Amino acid sequence: MANTKVVVNGILGKMGQEVLNAVVNAEGMDPIAGSDIAANLDQITLPGGKGSIPVFKDIEKAVEGADVVVDFTNAPGAKSVMEAAAPAGADCVIGSTGLSQTDFEKAEALSESNGTSIIIAPNFAMGAVLMSHLVKEAARFFDYADLTEVHHEAKIDAPSGTALAIAQAAAEGKGGDFEAPSAEKELISGTRGGENGGVVIHSGRMPGRVAHHEMVFASLGQILTIRHDSINRESFMPGVIMAINASKTSNGLTVGLDKIMGL
Repeated sequence: MANTKVVVNGILGKMGQEVLNAVVNAEGMDPIAGSDIAANLDQITLPGGKGSIPVFKDIEKAVEGADVVVDFTNAPGAKSVMEAAAPAGADCVIGSTGLSQTDFEKAEALSESNGTSIIIAPNFAMGAVLMSHLVKEAARFFDYADLTEVHHEAKIDAPSGTALAIAQAAAEGKGGDFEAPSAEKELISGTRGGENGGVVIHSGRMPGRVAHHEMVFASLGQILTIRHDSINRESFMPGVIMAINASKTSNGLTVGLDKIMGL
């Protein structure tokens, strides 16, 4: 069986470089091209000196001959990948967050009309996906829920897509809203954080962090803490490789790595 031909969008970014390294070292996969809107070079050397591949500014030029395109850029970048890859017959693995419901509906239409697979996940760290699963299981036993997420200082969105997914999992598990008492006197506006279904969410942004999520449930006389930390960007790569492999036997839109993990 021929190796899976992979294109990495955002190849010059930190996540793009991690994806490239993971694909180079994965069995049965070959990176064939990269794309990046900031590209000022025509080729990039592969990790370990294993040759080089072309780099394009235009994703439409990069997808030619690809089996799968992986994107970890932003919402506009993800949309451009899906719009270029699906009509070209290439599957997509999307890790970019900030997509709207309309974007998901368009992704589903693109995948179905072109007979391709599009996998979108807010987080590719298996531990974070397991955290959402455990949160959903625990939620029905508690009345209060506070969720803290901390990422690096350059992260665009707040809260993180993973935090929103965790809060949604908690709401689904409980089957309703949590109690979220407001401060009688809030000395600094926003101190209590945002709220989603009664889950109070606090976002931190600082250097030295990759991804931290901590859910604290509480009821009378007890608390339960469920926490996950991604120490570095390598933590996402096993999930990315899993999704690339799964895309070969999937059709249509898949949202969440949990579907691939069988949770």
